[in-house]
Amino acid sequence: MTQGTDADTATDRATAPAPALDTDALLDDPGIRIVVCCGSGGVGKTTTAAALGVRAAERGRKVVVLTIDPARRLAQSMGIDSLDNIPRRVSGIDGEGAGELHAMMLDMKRTFDEIVEAHADGERARAILENPFYQSLSAGFAGTQEYMAMEKLGQLRARNEWDLIIVDTPPSRSALDFLDAPKRLGSFLDGKFIKLLMAPAKMGGRAGMKFLNVGMSMMTGTLGKLLGGQFLRDVQTFVAAMDTMFGGFRTRADATYKLLQAPGTAFLVVATPERDALREAAYFVERLAAEEMPLAGLVLNRVHGSDAARLSGELALAAAENLDGVGIVDQTAGKAGLRDPADWSVASPSAVADPSEHEDIEDREPDPEPAPEVATRTETVTEAASVEQLTAGLLRLHAERMQVVAREQRTRDRFTALHPEVAVTQVAALPGDVHDLAGLRAIGNRLATGSTPAGAA
Repeated sequence: MTQGTDADTATDRATAPAPALDTDALLDDPGIRIVVCCGSGGVGKTTTAAALGVRAAERGRKVVVLTIDPARRLAQSMGIDSLDNIPRRVSGIDGEGAGELHAMMLDMKRTFDEIVEAHADGERARAILENPFYQSLSAGFAGTQEYMAMEKLGQLRARNEWDLIIVDTPPSRSALDFLDAPKRLGSFLDGKFIKLLMAPAKMGGRAGMKFLNVGMSMMTGTLGKLLGGQFLRDVQTFVAAMDTMFGGFRTRADATYKLLQAPGTAFLVVATPERDALREAAYFVERLAAEEMPLAGLVLNRVHGSDAARLSGELALAAAENLDGVGIVDQTAGKAGLRDPADWSVASPSAVADPSEHEDIEDREPDPEPAPEVATRTETVTEAASVEQLTAGLLRLHAERMQVVAREQRTRDRFTALHPEVAVTQVAALPGDVHDLAGLRAIGNRLATGSTPAGAA
């Protein structure tokens, strides 16, 4: 017999309710300057970040929401034609003493270009921006998006124009990749290959040319066959031009990393009440603790419930099967058993006799049109059967919903048993997508109240 996992063992123990996450207190705290929404893909991070932004702005704060989600849902829900690398003011923020809401979408390449333009003189910046290797690097090098998200966050914070920055993290499988971006960039810049390419530029003069002619000729001969001679020359030109900027990349990345560890930052892990999503959420919680990042709590999104929770799924299913059974319903006036409609007779029970008492079926004259009272009885029988079949179907749907509710509660209990210290708020599942400010306000209200759907614990 296979031993269960720690998570399964934890659920066998009595699970105390998780502490409630007070999102309004979080948004109202002037000491909180950055809120980072993280979680696996498809759990509603973008909507959560936007809803928090709307609620914080309408409670008096000056907010900017930075999204890295390429789906552009944020712009649509806020009534903006498009988002780009520049914060755009969102209109329609209501409420007495309301603040401001701005929104923007990370343009990875444009952010990289801005860094080059800000830290290199005109001629060198132009050489870098036109370099083919740089153009490839800035458009899609592994980890560039996460690093540029941190760069943009650092830029926004340094401007000190907003008193609250809400970040929607990249839609990668591991939403904490941006925490690793400085380390990955540092490893890339400190790697032997880059140092070797930088050596001629650093040595300069005749020594550099001698190194280039002797040592580099051996390397370029081999690498040129693998990568292409022109590509290698582009890399060398890029490294020579960027040499003075590499230290700045590391310095800014380290500063932003420390900013994420500061008391003024709060992380919200967003998940749905599904096993894989909450498993990822548990990983995020543990990783944030290991990195000493301040965790505010868990947003449990799209939670299901039922307004008829007093009727258990088992009883609903039993009632549906009862209605489907043959002869269960009394066949008195106005009622009919749920037999196959093809077997129902249009005649009254007393009119049915032994067929031998009548003429042969083959010789029988066609039946006349049924009398009005017989037709009415047929309609009543059909209507009763339809109502009972519909009721049985609804009962089955309710049973399925209650099974979903129970499964989600077990999954949440497993997470709570492993991380009882994590505060939780949950948002009831909505019948449709959020596509405007009114929808974002509704989500914000649910985040603030921890709206527990009917029938959910």
